[in-house]
Amino acid sequence: MISGNLRFISWLNRIRFIKYAFDRIVAATALLLLSPVMLVIAIAIYFKMGSPVVFTQARPGKDSKIFQFYKFRTMTDGRDKQGNLLPDEKRLTAFGQLLRKTSLDELPQLWNVVKGDMSFIGPRPLLVQYLDRYTPEQARRHEVKPGITGWAQVNGRNTIGWEDKFKWDIWYVDNWNLLLDLKIFAMTVFKVLQQDGISQEGYATSEEFKG
Repeated sequence: MISGNLRFISWLNRIRFIKYAFDRIVAATALLLLSPVMLVIAIAIYFKMGSPVVFTQARPGKDSKIFQFYKFRTMTDGRDKQGNLLPDEKRLTAFGQLLRKTSLDELPQLWNVVKGDMSFIGPRPLLVQYLDRYTPEQARRHEVKPGITGWAQVNGRNTIGWEDKFKWDIWYVDNWNLLLDLKIFAMTVFKVLQQDGISQEGYATSEEFKG
């Protein structure tokens, strides 16, 4: 029984190695092909919002290892009279909203995939401050690399609650296979074309997870 389990784990690790190697090759190719588009977006952001054009933030990845996460900037640095940042929904620009609706703001994450921080498919990387708010079951989402898109994203994205998001993330961890990844990729393309599930009502994306 133990020998059989070890063989299964070894086989699973080989399949995951193939997945991550394929991810990096495809992401590098996509970066080259999409570089003119990304340049145009970067120039537009610079003239509309100034620099930086890329938003960077620390996020936890596989095994909760912290990495720098990249997205095109979609918000201003607007602040109130006390110097505090305004709520996200008030700082989100019309151009930024367009980038989010078309998911073009996610393109810099191709570099995260090339670096090996992320995969194309996996649980979305959340905020570092959420790490100590997870239950042991919710923390299992970090058993795999985070993704640009994932099972929770094609099952509601930001319109579903945290409980459902974590349920879908853990389901993905337990049921992962290459065919599932292909299914999620196809569903993601459909969701992007539909511009579905971009934000939760009353929020620029979704409400804060408080544990």
